[in-house]
Amino acid sequence: MGTIDADFAGETVVVTGGSSGIGRAVATGFGDAGATVINADVRAEPKDPDVDAPTHEAIEERGGTAAFVETDVSEPTEIASVIEAAREFGGVDVMVNNAGIHRDLAFLEVAPEDFDAVHGVNLRGTFFGTQLAARDMIERGVEGAIVNTSSTTAERAEPNHSHYAATKGGVQMLTRSAALELDRHGIRVNAVAPGPIATEIREGWSAEASEIGASDGLPSRAGTPADLRDAYLFLASEGADYVTGETVWVDGGASL
Repeated sequence: MGTIDADFAGETVVVTGGSSGIGRAVATGFGDAGATVINADVRAEPKDPDVDAPTHEAIEERGGTAAFVETDVSEPTEIASVIEAAREFGGVDVMVNNAGIHRDLAFLEVAPEDFDAVHGVNLRGTFFGTQLAARDMIERGVEGAIVNTSSTTAERAEPNHSHYAATKGGVQMLTRSAALELDRHGIRVNAVAPGPIATEIREGWSAEASEIGASDGLPSRAGTPADLRDAYLFLASEGADYVTGETVWVDGGASL
């Protein structure tokens, strides 16, 4: 799939969880479109099979400008540090709150520490990532864009996803609520809801996901991070100037 025809030259994009999977595809997509990209992740090394170069190095090898900032998004002070780092490149214009974790547990097996860990990254991280980026945009007088990663599990129940789905339902409503309040500042807030995507959000899942097919309720196959990239670029682009508070489902028709 080719990258959407959007020009982000002169813009700075922060992508949380940009070292692997969806975040890596989105970060490199913005880099290819001319943006300066800051990858905010707990680790620079990718978890993707057969991928060696860290995201920021991969972007630089393709002629782009990028940086890595070690970041635990469950800590708002660390998100604030990323936003401050973006000031060195002119300030954040696009914030992609993508960092996420998953623990495959039945509802009756979820312990408080599991709940807190997943909510800390997926929902708390997205909430304060949105808030802190918006504050910075407002302070600088920038009409920016924020794109959050939700999931089809925000509305579609699946076994062993209760705690994870609760965070993604929260992300979906956060996106709508923030869009309503930030509209008067010219800041758009949208989300992408991936279906089953072959990533290492948990170890071994990319291999398992590759086996998903029509017999599992999908029209064709599990998705790849590249299948999602253009949805993020579109929502952050001028082409989506009249789109805010929306969640775009990219799931190969699984929700049908």
